[in-house]
Amino acid sequence: MSIVNSVVVPHPPIIIPDVGQGNEVKISDTITAYRRAAEFIRDADPDTVIITTPHTVMYYDYFHISPGSGADGDFRDFGAPQVQIHVGYDEELVQNLCEDADQISFPAGTLGEKNPKLDHGFMIPVYFLKEAYGDKPLPKFVRIGLSGRTLAEHYYFGMLIRDVVEYMGRKVSFIASGDLAHRLLKEGPYGFNPSAPEYDAKVMDVLAGADFGKLMTFSDGFCTEAGECGHRSFTIMAGCFDKRDVTAEKLSYQGPFGVGYGVCLFTPGAEDPERNFMEQETAREIQAINDARENQDAYAALARTAVETYIYAGRAARIPDDLPDEMTEKKAGVFVTLNINGKLRGCIGTIEPVTDCIAQEIINNGVSACSRDPRFVKVTKEELPFIQYSVDVLGAPEDVASEDELDEKRYGVIVSSGSKQGLLLPDLEGVDSVKRQIEIAKQKAGIGEGEEYTLRRFEVVRHV
Repeated sequence: MSIVNSVVVPHPPIIIPDVGQGNEVKISDTITAYRRAAEFIRDADPDTVIITTPHTVMYYDYFHISPGSGADGDFRDFGAPQVQIHVGYDEELVQNLCEDADQISFPAGTLGEKNPKLDHGFMIPVYFLKEAYGDKPLPKFVRIGLSGRTLAEHYYFGMLIRDVVEYMGRKVSFIASGDLAHRLLKEGPYGFNPSAPEYDAKVMDVLAGADFGKLMTFSDGFCTEAGECGHRSFTIMAGCFDKRDVTAEKLSYQGPFGVGYGVCLFTPGAEDPERNFMEQETAREIQAINDARENQDAYAALARTAVETYIYAGRAARIPDDLPDEMTEKKAGVFVTLNINGKLRGCIGTIEPVTDCIAQEIINNGVSACSRDPRFVKVTKEELPFIQYSVDVLGAPEDVASEDELDEKRYGVIVSSGSKQGLLLPDLEGVDSVKRQIEIAKQKAGIGEGEEYTLRRFEVVRHV
């Protein structure tokens, strides 16, 4: 046995009549499609239903799997405490999944449970399953959260789930719970961004064609601008069908409230070695990195040397003899940024120089970026082939009187309030306004609403 079918479904609380109070009729096509999706799962008669949800426990570097024999939840947060859900968990499947993840050092398991109460991203699919099953008992469930790790790692997690299901002989259906873009309408709760309708069109096209490899190619900045919710959920599901033919059926798409809702069904077919999307993505990523490294300038190349020397040899790199004079004779603040598959993996820098030359500044900050950025665990040897490097050399900061003197594409910003100080580099993907740039810098500094602050700007020369 294996994963016998899967669905992509949204989770708008308004779809529940006790919550919608009549407004759910505005997404009647979604409701009709949802009911068909629930019947599609029911008719497969699975032993277990796995649901990935963006609204359970989520960690940056860890996939959380809900522990225990089961859990309860209700819709009191949406004004309907009378609508209650109870499920039993497949403890044996969870245990095997955790053990397999541990054996290959994959970051997934039941650690870090914060609130066992069911989330709406999980409960809404179950609500429709209960309706479809009627008096019949529901199957057992596995609830899995998303993480901040790369899309490729989410896809790989799906492959791991599939392998565990197969050797256990479980008959499993998979529900990828997730809304699409949240910024479809100016009058919507999240406002409008032109990336939102573009994202929804692209992802629905990918899902309708079961072209799952493309899910891993969406950039983090594009997804952030669109305000997507379920992309990682869809990508885990996709990984369950690597090297297998899949028949897809798009049932509906709506977005009347400014949030995209899509429903699709997927039926796996015969093995198809040409649908080896994980291998294709890995090869594409390595080739892109190798191409970029062939054209790498001395600054980015030194950052790479600094990181690889530290990770492989456990020491700081020495300054090479063949560097341009400007790197060994000039001083400047420097930021070293590490990315993997377009996603930040570490960034540390100095606003003003603390060493004798730019080269030493790069070496020191490269080591810090790979091992001392508090947002990330230390870079591993296995990650080194996939890291892309950039080095920003900062110009001298200058005071500005107002936001009008800033430009998020041209200038970086330093926001200060007393001893608190936050910096954000210019021209970052997903930072599309001065207001957003200042907001992020304030968050980094821990500057709260209502606190007074001053602004400085600086220019950078970016090396890749």
